Amino acid sequence: MWHASPDGTGDRSEAPLLEILRVSKAFGGLMALMEVSFCVRPGQIKGLIGPNGAGKTTLFNLITGMLQPTSGDIRFQGRSIVGLPPYRIAALGIARTFQNVQLFPGMTVFEHVLVGGHRHGRSGLLGAILQSSQARREEQAAQARAWRILERVGLAAWADRPAESLPLGLQRILEIARALAASPRLLLLDEPGAGLNPAEKAQLAHLIRSLPEEGITVLLVEHDMNLVMELADEIAVLDYGRLIAEGPPEAIRQDPQVIAAYLGEEDEVRDVARG
Repeated sequence: MWHASPDGTGDRSEAPLLEILRVSKAFGGLMALMEVSFCVRPGQIKGLIGPNGAGKTTLFNLITGMLQPTSGDIRFQGRSIVGLPPYRIAALGIARTFQNVQLFPGMTVFEHVLVGGHRHGRSGLLGAILQSSQARREEQAAQARAWRILERVGLAAWADRPAESLPLGLQRILEIARALAASPRLLLLDEPGAGLNPAEKAQLAHLIRSLPEEGITVLLVEHDMNLVMELADEIAVLDYGRLIAEGPPEAIRQDPQVIAAYLGEEDEVRDVARG
């Protein structure tokens, strides 16, 4: 069980859930990440921030197996996941959302969440085709779970609607619901607040804040400084592919390197620094 330490960043005596160890990633001659190291501990909401092009989404793609690091290691629950395909990493308990909402055309809200829980099935393709008793039980359990998740995130009333008909804010909530259906231990959220109005962001923040209570650790990439400062126990800051700062929100908002890294966004950073 995770316990808060006095600085709010978790019990540092507990083994990390996710470890990023001297990870670098090159695309040709361009270094997108350079020897980045940090960890995420069980029960944390950890923020990952930085200017556009800092390497945040690249790091997410490395963690989920969509890309492979040029050097370094990524460990989840103490084991290296470098080289594993994305479906194996997902099966270990890592789920993610995307910066640009990715929905399945023609599928309902309910069907999206049902698809998200597919990794729990054990009967296999043949069992599903033959409608074995195990397959039927699994289908009933999957549907019940999907309904619970929709009720949990406030989307039950939209269950039969085409997913693409939802407002953007609800589409982002649906992406999180689909990820939750996989029962992740670690949830990677890539810019979940992008394009949302204040009311939608408040709904999103309430949902994210409740996830550690359900045993879900969160690594959050977010451009909205106020939102990430509100949610995160601890924040890591990337700039030009390097980790330049890490610590609790109060320390990060005052860090001169962080303020300097944002430059064109310095007014936003300074507003946050003023509290």
